[in-house]
Amino acid sequence: MIGLVDGNNFYASCERVFQPQLIGKPVVVLSNNDGCAIARSNEAKALGIKMAQPIHEVPDHIRKQLIIRSANFGLYGDLSGRVVSILRDLFPRVEVYSIDESFVTFEGIKDREAAAKEARARILQWTGIPCCVGIGSTKTLSKAANKLAKKTQHGVVEISDAMTQLANYPVNDLWGVGHKWSAKLGAEGILTAVDLMRADKDTLRSRYGVVMARTQQELLGVTCTELQEIEPDRKQIVVSRSFGSEVTELDDLSEALSTFAIRAGEKLRARALQANGVWVWLHTNPFKPDAPQYHPSRAMQLITATSDTREILLMAQALMRSMYRKGYCYKKAGVGLLDLTPGDVHQGDLFAGVDPRSAKLMSVLDAANNKFGKGAMGFASSGWKEKPKWGMRQENLSPAYTTRWDQLLRVRY
Repeated sequence: MIGLVDGNNFYASCERVFQPQLIGKPVVVLSNNDGCAIARSNEAKALGIKMAQPIHEVPDHIRKQLIIRSANFGLYGDLSGRVVSILRDLFPRVEVYSIDESFVTFEGIKDREAAAKEARARILQWTGIPCCVGIGSTKTLSKAANKLAKKTQHGVVEISDAMTQLANYPVNDLWGVGHKWSAKLGAEGILTAVDLMRADKDTLRSRYGVVMARTQQELLGVTCTELQEIEPDRKQIVVSRSFGSEVTELDDLSEALSTFAIRAGEKLRARALQANGVWVWLHTNPFKPDAPQYHPSRAMQLITATSDTREILLMAQALMRSMYRKGYCYKKAGVGLLDLTPGDVHQGDLFAGVDPRSAKLMSVLDAANNKFGKGAMGFASSGWKEKPKWGMRQENLSPAYTTRWDQLLRVRY
């Protein structure tokens, strides 16, 4: 059996951990540049706030009732890691599916419901994050069980009789279906999970493809997606961001691209990978059609694979400078690292040797930032000690609390 442990309204719950005065209040967490709602407390949902709804579209009389927070992904990631560490102590195998969801298995556990309730209680006590647990014989069933669990007081549901328990479960709420396919399925009279289970499998596969066929099989208890304890190696790493304000000057654009390249290098080394190519792109604002538009993109192969931020920076800067044009207002940019390979496999080049100091230097850089906090050591080209002109709008950002020494909570006696 498989369980899905899901943090309830995770980002909003993270904000409440260190600000208990927000409990019971309508909390909304906004996306990058304070654009759209990406998390809502139950109280905010009750006021009619929709997922991905632009905050400027919320009526003033509703907005005045909201507690608005800018996305604080550093805090959310840290609390997510703490939740996962608790799950690894309680269950034989754990697959981290997303920042707020993890699949677990129950091998050797006789009382699954008791184990799930113990996990909920421990996570709430040790991290302050409320969660629910859905249990089923497949991932799809555990996902559906988790949605049912959110409607209960005890927060744990096991699906043992799918035909009965999912009789009224909307097909659009199923994992792997979504709104696009649910409209087509509804037109054919498939409105619930049970309707999908009873559909002719050959017709379903021919009309909707292999993913829908797998969803049907998983609803019937046939495992089609195994638990993945180790994240598969990525083929590319991408870091991009919309700017808080439009950028026109080369120096500002260069600073932004350097920041993204440095972050991509950190992600690369954290996964013990190296890149064989670098990709850079720039975008003007597509929501201003009257303004001049320019969307260049270029990639180039490195002479030898590397995880050295210095080499990535040099390539990213060269690509950016070759694309930059005056007279445009840039709104977004990004850096991608391509053709990733394991860091311990290196194909040399006759004319370009490997700098023996590279690995040691990057190790010192990462160790310093891990120990003293992100930004303790950096590269001048990113202007890492200054507030950038292109920085994201985060007018309602909460403190880091757990990842920066200067923002730890202080307890007074």
